[in-house]
Amino acid sequence: MGFWEFIVIAVVGTIVLGPDKLPGAIRKIVQFKRQMSQMAQGLSAEVNEQLRTHELHQNLKKAEEQGMKNLSPELQNSVDELTKAAESVTSSITPPEKDDNGRK
Repeated sequence: MGFWEFIVIAVVGTIVLGPDKLPGAIRKIVQFKRQMSQMAQGLSAEVNEQLRTHELHQNLKKAEEQGMKNLSPELQNSVDELTKAAESVTSSITPPEKDDNGRK
């Protein structure tokens, strides 16, 4: 937005809202814009994560079709990443071992 466009909006805003309500309206607009920006970033991150998950799923299917042998580097990286993720999930739910006194 150019300088003159901003001036026109400011003048119209002052006429419509009055000089006493204009600062509050500007604050609300800025807050709304900030919230919309954060929501857009969150949505973008979620879409990227879903696309990455879909890609990993497709690569796993390809690897299974090839019998998990002679995989391309891309497929091997996907399989390795999924293996690490599975290991981290199973290790986080494995109960800790008890000591000689029966305590964790």
